[in-house]
Order: sequence, then structure tokens, then C-alpha cells
Amino acid sequence: MIDLHTHSNVSDGLLTPTELVQHAAGHGVRVMALTDHDDISGLDEAQQAATQCGITLINGVEISVTWKNRTLHVVGLKINPQYAPLKSALQAVRQARLNRAQLMAEGLEKAGIKGSLAGAEQIAQKSIITRMHFSRFLVAQGYAKDHKAVFKKFLVKGKPGFVNHVWMSLESAVSLITQSGGVAVLAHPGRYEIKRTNMLLLLEEFRALGGSAIEVVTGSHTPAHYVEYAKYAQLFGLKASIGSDYHGKGISFMGMGQVPALPSQCVPVWQDWTEAQKLTCHSVEK
Repeated sequence: MIDLHTHSNVSDGLLTPTELVQHAAGHGVRVMALTDHDDISGLDEAQQAATQCGITLINGVEISVTWKNRTLHVVGLKINPQYAPLKSALQAVRQARLNRAQLMAEGLEKAGIKGSLAGAEQIAQKSIITRMHFSRFLVAQGYAKDHKAVFKKFLVKGKPGFVNHVWMSLESAVSLITQSGGVAVLAHPGRYEIKRTNMLLLLEEFRALGGSAIEVVTGSHTPAHYVEYAKYAQLFGLKASIGSDYHGKGISFMGMGQVPALPSQCVPVWQDWTEAQKLTCHSVEK
């Protein structure tokens, strides 16, 4: 089995890179990508664990992007983590995340919620602070029953913890990924609530900039999304990717080892990868 979208506690996952790889191996994953948000510092540890577990690790990252005032994510697969411009750009994004976290905490405090930044920092420990860390704090403090309720009540536009933040441009993200030797993949497009006209514009621009794949099967997609984005992939000549978007037990849409196969008409993003040749027949519907 192949899983090309996962997170460790270097960003907002629950498991260390080593624990994540061990978890993957124990659930039948043979090829996986670690794609932490705007951070690649967990890749060395994950690679060591993958070697010990006998599975293949693909170097990855998930970059936050602003496109037409929307936040999107672009996954980079097979990146070179030593590519200096990529490392520098991601460091700038992580600093911006810290600034956003401070503003989020200020908004929550005005709504009567004190100590959210310290709480998020304690949960994040040494990793970058994300909205999920705030969400875990708010759930733990009883402000909402689960993470879905937290986002709806506190962290989306118009709510006290929302911060309108400008991330990296789509052009910069795709360029950094491809120039590092990687493959740019539009992550979980079904989550963006973009109507067809804008989705066509997004995919046209993404392809023109050098993007070459789209996540078709991923944790937050429904079976209807699988069909819809398989059609978009065909329309734009994009390859298709799959991934659980696993963050850890209780905060994930889908477990590792549970990712359905790609629809049969899709061309897998890993089609020409020597690391995954033996898996193609198991990851695409016959």
C-alpha cells in the first residue's frame, strides 16, 4: 500500500517521525511520504526509521498557499530537503505561522478564552504552532466537543480565532518544489469549496506553473470526490495522488492502511517511480 500524505509532530501530527513510520509499517504501508506543514526537519529521522522498518520513505512537504484570497495546500513529493531556497522559504513561512498564532490567541482572549497561546505551545512542544494545536487546547478545555466544532465555532472566517493570513504564492510554492527536483501536487481540492469555474482556473494556473498532479483519493474526500477529481485530472492531464492525510488517532479523517485505490482511469503520480513500481496494481482499481 502507498500513502503520500502524512503528518508527524514536527507539524500538527501526534506521532514523532519514527512513531509515524512504525505505525505505517504496522498497518501495511510499504511506500509513504512524510508531508509536514511547511517543515522538512522530520525527514532525516523518518528516513532512518523507514530503513529499520523495511519500507520506502518519500521526502515530502505540504506548503501553505494563498490563491485568490483562499488558503490552499500544495504537497511536494520527492523534494530535495537540502535545496537551500526551499529551506529558506519554509523558515519564513514558519515565522509567519508564529505571528499568526499570536494574533489568533489575541482574538480568542477577547472572546474570553485565556491562555490559548501557552496551551497551544505546550501541545506543539518544539514543533510549529498550527490551528490544530489551538483546536486540541480548546477541546481539552471544554470549549467544544470535537475539532470540527472548534473550527466552526472559533477558527473560521468571522470567528474570534480566525486570522486572515497571506501565505506563499502558488507560483512560489510550485517553483520551489519543482526546482528542488520534486513533484507538485494540489492537496485535497475537495476541501476548498471552490465552484467549478474557479476550480478550472486554479487547475489551469497550477498546470501552467509546473504542477503535475492532484490528490484524488485523500482522507477528507468522499467517494463522490474521487470520481469528480479523477475527471479533473483527466481533463487537465494531471497525474493522481493518494494519501490518508493522517495526523493521529482521533484527529484524522482516515487511518493509515485504509486509503482506497485510485479510480481505474487515473494515472498514478508514482507511475514512473522505481520505489513504487510493484505497488501500482494494488493502488489503482482494476
